[in-house]
Amino acid sequence: MCDLCSRRSFMRGAGALAATSMFGSPLLAQAPAGNDRLPARGEFVISNAYLMTMDADLGDIAGGAIHVKDGAIVAVGAEVAAGGVRAVDGSGMIVMPGLVDTHWHMWNTLFRSFAGDKPEEGYFPTVARFGQHMMPDDGFASTRLSAAEAINSGMTFVHSWCHNVRSPAHAEADVRALAETGIRARHSCGWPQGLPDTEPADQKPLESLAKNWNTWSPDGLLTLGMAWRGQFRAGPIKPEVYQPEFDNARKLGLPITVHVASSSKLVNQIEPLHKANLLGKDVHLIHTIAASPSELDMMKESGCAVSISPGSELRIGYGFPQTSEMLSRGIPLGISVDTDALIGSSSLFAVLKLARAVENAKAGSEFKMSARRALELGTIEGARSMGLGDKIGSLKPGKRADLIMINTDALNMAVMTDPAHLVLECTEPENVDTVVVDGRVLKQGGKLVALDAHKVVSDARVALAAVRERTKWR
Repeated sequence: MCDLCSRRSFMRGAGALAATSMFGSPLLAQAPAGNDRLPARGEFVISNAYLMTMDADLGDIAGGAIHVKDGAIVAVGAEVAAGGVRAVDGSGMIVMPGLVDTHWHMWNTLFRSFAGDKPEEGYFPTVARFGQHMMPDDGFASTRLSAAEAINSGMTFVHSWCHNVRSPAHAEADVRALAETGIRARHSCGWPQGLPDTEPADQKPLESLAKNWNTWSPDGLLTLGMAWRGQFRAGPIKPEVYQPEFDNARKLGLPITVHVASSSKLVNQIEPLHKANLLGKDVHLIHTIAASPSELDMMKESGCAVSISPGSELRIGYGFPQTSEMLSRGIPLGISVDTDALIGSSSLFAVLKLARAVENAKAGSEFKMSARRALELGTIEGARSMGLGDKIGSLKPGKRADLIMINTDALNMAVMTDPAHLVLECTEPENVDTVVVDGRVLKQGGKLVALDAHKVVSDARVALAAVRERTKWR
């Protein structure tokens, strides 16, 4: 890890770096950028940067270098020998793994900040009513907008939890949006909004995707999972409804994700899953606000992972996430955006900052959770919770090259003190200069390079207007 000397040397080396392309045009010229074609995977060495590797052995490296080739991290260290390779000056930059989102309803980003101040206009009525009038192109526009915002703010992995799959075309539109942006992602295929809990979800969209998954993700950048309704929603769901859905996902060998014990009022929901053998390493639980100590032990015993979303959980009144309670038990834990309909802006840095503040407030201590521990939740711990800890989440030779470069030459980032605190407490999307996913440069010089941001926003506006017109509400 960094020491005082390395921090001071970083401070001396942090120059006034203009927010322009450090990679230069030749790298992008290898393949035209656009929605129909992603930039080529380049080979380059970033040097003179402050590396926050998030790897327990490598730690932080002031004035360090990282070599990327063919989508992978080749070398990391104080110096990297790679003759003839494009050199990128990282002076004034903090280089770290890209952030990992673990649960996001990307399909409803169209309804950003649309959860109102009256019960009839709250989050659930809003997404349910509008969701039932969404066409595949609307879902595409929403998910693409989400992914563009994710890349812009420093996320390199997102979990698109799609619980508005109205047809195979709706599911395919969500996956297509992810694929066209170049982000690393999981699509968890769910059910349509408005489906009664007494009726089984159509399995054709999930089965069709699973059958043809290599077509959708030939390079493995995208993975597939199931968004499962579970045993409880507005009330108990009968076994003849929930069990076949669960069994189908396991038959297909897919990870399963479910909302459970989401608010402090929804108690005694995890023990029934445990008793029915519906927990395991392939099961990912969301929220778990109301988990009892004994249920937390069951979760640890089963090997399941958890995703929490402090921003939405506090905004909607669910309660306080049990972050420390789960971490102390060794339960794999990640952080998520959840939904822009509730939290507005999907900056995972902001959510991580809030997660730490909540834990310190619960404990009545400034020191309950460190800044670095919070950043681990957004990188390596999040990757582990998604079963991807061996591929992403830290800057380590052999892992995929998912990284971001944060420009410290900005009013809100100056002056350099402690790198972990600075990154967690100060970073805004505009400070993220460069984003690399699987060796592809998707943001550079503070600008998206593989997407037309104006078109992404324009298409989303058109989609929202169309959905509102069909819905005839709000």
